[in-house]
Amino acid sequence: MEEEEAGRRMERGDEQLRRTTGSRRVTAIVGASGGGEIEIQMEAATAVGSGASAAAAASTSSGQEGDAEEGLQQTPTWKRFLAHAGPGFLISLAYLDPSNVQTDLQAGSIHKYELLWVLFFGFFFVLVIQSLAVKLGIITGRNLAEMCMYEYPKYVKYGLWLLIEVGVIAATIPGVLGTALAYNILLNIPFLAGVLICGASTFLLLALQTFGVRKMELIGVIFMLLITVCFFVELSSVNPPMGEVIEGLFVPRLQGVYAMSDAIALFSVLIVPHNLFLHSSLVVSRKISPSPKGFKDTSMFFLIENAFAMLLVLLVNVAIVSITGTICANTQLVDNINACSGLTLNSTSILLKNMFGRSTSKIYGLALLASGQSNTVTTSYSGQYIMQGFSGMRKCIIFMIAPCFTIIPSLIICSVGGTPYVRQLINISAIILAFVLPFSLVPLLKFSSSCVVKVPYKNSNCIVQVAWILSIVIMGINIYFFCNSFISWLVHSELPRIVNAIISTLVFPFMAAYIAALIYLAFRKVNAAGLFPSVSVSSGTEVEAWRQDGNIDDIGVR
Repeated sequence: MEEEEAGRRMERGDEQLRRTTGSRRVTAIVGASGGGEIEIQMEAATAVGSGASAAAAASTSSGQEGDAEEGLQQTPTWKRFLAHAGPGFLISLAYLDPSNVQTDLQAGSIHKYELLWVLFFGFFFVLVIQSLAVKLGIITGRNLAEMCMYEYPKYVKYGLWLLIEVGVIAATIPGVLGTALAYNILLNIPFLAGVLICGASTFLLLALQTFGVRKMELIGVIFMLLITVCFFVELSSVNPPMGEVIEGLFVPRLQGVYAMSDAIALFSVLIVPHNLFLHSSLVVSRKISPSPKGFKDTSMFFLIENAFAMLLVLLVNVAIVSITGTICANTQLVDNINACSGLTLNSTSILLKNMFGRSTSKIYGLALLASGQSNTVTTSYSGQYIMQGFSGMRKCIIFMIAPCFTIIPSLIICSVGGTPYVRQLINISAIILAFVLPFSLVPLLKFSSSCVVKVPYKNSNCIVQVAWILSIVIMGINIYFFCNSFISWLVHSELPRIVNAIISTLVFPFMAAYIAALIYLAFRKVNAAGLFPSVSVSSGTEVEAWRQDGNIDDIGVR
């Protein structure tokens, strides 16, 4: 009787536990008073607490999402859009830097309007890549530098950091050169003095970040509007044939000896490594509502704002190409046809002054000043986020140290090079950026692929696949031209054979190591467990199951 009563009490307790707890169970063997054994199952006591806490967390999360949904419905859409506007304009300034301006001027002077289609399709690629950087910041709450810091081994992440910092310095050099030339065009200030003024003004503009990120973004919008107005005023003076411009924009053509290489040069300068880090950092500065509508609206607002800024940048680049294309194609306007051969930032000012007067040259100088100064500010600003992400140092220290590492080397290089080597320095910086680009592009693509697996969103897989294909193509083209240019230089070099042999033994192993490093980054599996949050963009609920797949088994205790 005692055993039967004990058995009934056990059954009632077991049934009550099943109603109130989760799936974890403990199997125990209890000895009965009669010498036999009764096997019982009871729910783990810890499961009671965890189940209750999970229910409470789910209830709290649902309440927060409901409040967020209600708040979003009450706020007008245009106000929410303006709250997200700004990063796209600051990012887009990199595509209007003096390096892009010089490439556009040369493309127009040599090929007229035939390479405009490269800009058109190139900016679609840029928009895809930048959208991946935006998604990464929204989903993970971290910028690209922080993701690299947490993901890669010690020597790999420090190697990436070094390469990216070199890329930031290389991207700053054209801005310093363009600003110094602009001061000379506008105020006849010597080149060296213009370099020093550029450095001082960059530090002053960076000081505005103490008032918040929005102030820096406002500076970016002002710079972009100034560049746009100046170049469209120049375009109205030239008055190009719009039919030929539109045809060149939509009809792909490659005519001429250097058309292929110039098209690749025009396309390769569009993507800069530091932009991927800066864009993912600026996105994190926004407050994102933890609801499905909040995530979707944030992604949509950033995409629309970025697309609008890219459209504006595309129109400005088309205007720059059309200006020199129209001038150099009309031999009646050009007194000396040699003025269009080897066009540079400085010689363009002289060409415009001879053709349309001094005021046109001054407007060009003002556009070049805005282009160069905005470039130095954005590159130095992105350098701060890169150093903070890779080092983990405090912001107040980074704000003082990072600009020095970016601006001072650029000022020294530009001061030593001087005016005669402006074109060569810009070309070298473009080569360095093309060399460094894969080491920021491949990690972004790897993390974006992991985002697709862990936190899927609409059309994400297709976007990432397209980005992978286009990135592989551009990286392959860059590597091919690196190797081809070096071999061509080596064959036609007048150096002694022993010197050529030494250079070859140094460069070819270096290129092999470069390709091996890219293969390592491309095929290394991303450890997503500690990098991605437990919030799903598609459902807005907590999805911890993918972290705890191995913890749901029953526990056996004897």
